[in-house]
Amino acid sequence: MKKITILVVMALLLLLAACGNEESGEEELATLEVEFIVPETAEPGETVQLEAIVSYGDEMVEDADEVMFEYWVQGNETDSTNVEGIHTSNGSYTAEVEFAEDGIYELYAHTTARGQHTMPLKSIAVGDAEEAVHQDEEHVEHKHSDGFQLHFSNPENIQAGDDTDLIVHLQLEGEELENANVRFEILPEQGEHIAWVDANETKPGEYAAVHEFSEAGTYSIVIHVEDDADLHEHEEYTIEVQ
Repeated sequence: MKKITILVVMALLLLLAACGNEESGEEELATLEVEFIVPETAEPGETVQLEAIVSYGDEMVEDADEVMFEYWVQGNETDSTNVEGIHTSNGSYTAEVEFAEDGIYELYAHTTARGQHTMPLKSIAVGDAEEAVHQDEEHVEHKHSDGFQLHFSNPENIQAGDDTDLIVHLQLEGEELENANVRFEILPEQGEHIAWVDANETKPGEYAAVHEFSEAGTYSIVIHVEDDADLHEHEEYTIEVQ
């Protein structure tokens, strides 16, 4: 009788452990997503509403740790303005801003919630800059902060369906840049689904991630770099997947 009781208890413990692992696996699959809504155009001095709709898996996030909108005139990222997003309802956070002069403005929606961080990028054409929007979306050379260097080990012979190593090396004023927040923003040329991949620091100044490209084609990769000292850089690359 004792043996039967022990076997039953062990079976129950194994079942509870399996259920716990399944729940843990479901939680790990959830990712922080932000739908960043910005008008394509505006006039100088016009009030513009910025909106970030935040979700975590199937849940709308009503208690984000932070939603901060950052914007600047293209090519002058070091002179940016931050505006806090105010929660309204159903995962929506908004702010109203005015752009003082003509030009292409770039904007981030810095969002932190559920232990994750994401920062989707948008642009808006203000005044006479409307025709320059498409040029901005293709690629405009980005001027880095003094002393900042980024080297991306552009992978070759990438095969769809295979794991691909994404590696970037960072330096600041001649020294390895450690403890930075590095993310890869991956967008297929024929598609709208953006993948965000967090990189881990594998050794001082070197950050790596693994990504599986589901389909062949041309992809844009934007590498975003931040640190605790207000460094905020990005660089764009184009790769081919076979």
